[in-house]
Amino acid sequence: MGGAAVDDGAPAVKAPDGGWGWAVLAGCFVITGFSYAFPKAISVFFKELMKEFDVGYSDITWISSILLAMLYGTGPLCSVMVNRFGCRPVMMVGGLFASLGMILASFATNIIHIYLCAGVITGLGLALNFQPSLIMLNRYFSEKRPLANGLAAAGSPVALCCLSPLGQILLAHYGWRGGFLILGGMLLNCCACGALMRPLSPPEKPQEEESAPLAADEPPVKRKLLDFSVFKDRGFLIYTVAASVMVLGLFVPPVFVVNYAKGLGNEDTKSALLLTVLGFVDMFARPASGLLAGTKWMRPRSVYLFSFAMLFNGCADLIGSQAKDYTGLVVFCVFFGMSYGMVGALQFEVLMTIVGTEKFSSAIGLVLLMEAVAVLVGPPGAGRLLDATKQNMHVFLLAGCEVTLSAFIIALGNYFCISRKQEDPEAKMEMAVTAAEREGLNGGAAGGEEDDEDEEPKGKANGKVCAPNGGEDVATEKEDSETSL
Repeated sequence: MGGAAVDDGAPAVKAPDGGWGWAVLAGCFVITGFSYAFPKAISVFFKELMKEFDVGYSDITWISSILLAMLYGTGPLCSVMVNRFGCRPVMMVGGLFASLGMILASFATNIIHIYLCAGVITGLGLALNFQPSLIMLNRYFSEKRPLANGLAAAGSPVALCCLSPLGQILLAHYGWRGGFLILGGMLLNCCACGALMRPLSPPEKPQEEESAPLAADEPPVKRKLLDFSVFKDRGFLIYTVAASVMVLGLFVPPVFVVNYAKGLGNEDTKSALLLTVLGFVDMFARPASGLLAGTKWMRPRSVYLFSFAMLFNGCADLIGSQAKDYTGLVVFCVFFGMSYGMVGALQFEVLMTIVGTEKFSSAIGLVLLMEAVAVLVGPPGAGRLLDATKQNMHVFLLAGCEVTLSAFIIALGNYFCISRKQEDPEAKMEMAVTAAEREGLNGGAAGGEEDDEDEEPKGKANGKVCAPNGGEDVATEKEDSETSL
């Protein structure tokens, strides 16, 4: 990539928690909106595409399925690209791909062209934007990261509320071909968002360290393009299993709630209003959940807050399956929107907490790959259940059981399988003293060679180790403990 700055996410770079990070957050907000809302918003054009290419509904829905499959399934590829070239170049190239796919789709002559252009190419472009934006958000925020994740996740319902009416307007005035062309132009904004992802600069080293010849002689450590060591982390394994089970049922209710309302005898317009209610509640639930997760008491317990959100969502599905009228479905959409927003705001925040900044770029790619299978299996499996039973109630019951099961997996797995034993304070003190003594001895040996004989070696004073940051106090405590013994 020539002279491109590669943001390798060195751990020495402290997250600024503000400043340019707010520009990064704005870009992540837009990218998240396009990535999650676009596969749903494009369904506005499905009826016209069915007439144009003389295909059925099952054929046309593959467009959204391919988009989601590319968004999730290309996770490892995105991780490799980010670790090799950095977030900014990958996002800008992804924006070009996303735009190019929709522009080429506007000239399609059969449904296969739509699959390849709007599905594969645009889906790949959105994937190359979505994952790097989350990685950059993780690097720019630490203390305020839960709030930042919640605000960024709010881009999904906001974009859905904007793109769906816009798609209807474009379809009415310009047809599906003109609408695709204009949407392709809009997706070029992903390139602008990618330009905002400025790599963090490492802190300037003192002149003494720069002049040291040792660092120049050591070869640079090569970074893994895809770090599979995350699978050794039990917390990551539990999260991956729980998230995959959750995705089986998480996206099912928004797909089938409109048909549920129609089955109860409601009009099409009135039934579609349920999605607006769900999206409106979701819009405010995400930043509120991020704010809650960032509190001092809740931050260390974010995994359990996430499991509560999943349990809340699953219970909403189970109770909503018993709705007998339109009012019951409205109440269901309110509670589902709250729980859905909580899950959306917390899912990547919890993953960041589990694996840390260094391994997050690889971890998110592998998690999305696992979830891709569930995304492709969940809604079609629910559709087959509906065809077999002819009752929406069973679809909601299945989705509720799957999400509830995932809540128990992550909560019980975290409680019983992840040991977080606090180390003994005395052992910690002895380890600190040992490190301080070693540092003092090394400093004393170096000082003895360079300084005069009259000057005391660095790191020793009256038999005590003078380590930085209160090392002398640690040594005093050690002497006191030895005296007591």
